Amino acid sequence: MDTLILEPSLYTVKAVLIMDNDGERLYAKYYDDTYPTVKEQKAFEKNIFNKTHRTDSEIALLEGLTVVYKSNIDLYFYVIGSSHENELMLMSVLNCLFDSLSQMLRKNVEKRALLENMEGLFLAVDEIVDGGVILESDPQQVVHRVALREASKPAVLKSSASPSLISFQGDDVPLTEQTVTQVLQSAKEQIKWSLLR
Repeated sequence: MDTLILEPSLYTVKAVLIMDNDGERLYAKYYDDTYPTVKEQKAFEKNIFNKTHRTDSEIALLEGLTVVYKSNIDLYFYVIGSSHENELMLMSVLNCLFDSLSQMLRKNVEKRALLENMEGLFLAVDEIVDGGVILESDPQQVVHRVALREASKPAVLKSSASPSLISFQGDDVPLTEQTVTQVLQSAKEQIKWSLLR
C-alpha cells in the first residue's frame, strides 16, 4: 500500500484559456511546458472545447489534468491545473477572473466587448496568476490594481481605450486617492501641455 505523497507546491495553475462559442482561442496563457508547441496547445484546446461546450458541469478531468470552466453568452473560460490540484482553488481563480472582467466590462462579458478590451484582460490575468502561482482571488482587488495600472499609463494611450471599459484616468480620481506617481504624472502632463500652447 504505497501511497504517493506529493510535495506541496504554489504552482497550481497550468493554463488560463478563453475561447469563443466556435472553440477558437481568444486568450491563452500556459504556465508550464505540458504543451510546448502551438500545435499541441491548439489540439488540447480543441479537445477541451469538444468535451465541455455541451455540458452544464463545471469540472472535467482530461488528459490527466483538472479543468474547471464556465460559459457566458458566447465565451468559454477555462482554468487548468494538475490532476491532484484542489478544484476549489482552481474554481476560485476562474470566478475571480470572470467577476473581474464582469466589473471591468460593466457586466457585458461577451466576445466583442472582450476583444475591444484585451489589455484589461491581460492585466487582470497577470494580477490573478503569475507563473502558475495564484496571487489574488478577490475581484475587487484585481479591478482596483488594474485601475491603478491604467491610471499610470500616458494620456495618449488612454484616449485610444474603448468606452466600454471603465475609465481609470488619473483626472477622474480625486487628488486624495491618487498615488504620488499619479500626481507627478498628472503634473508633468499639465506642464507639458501648458508649454506646448
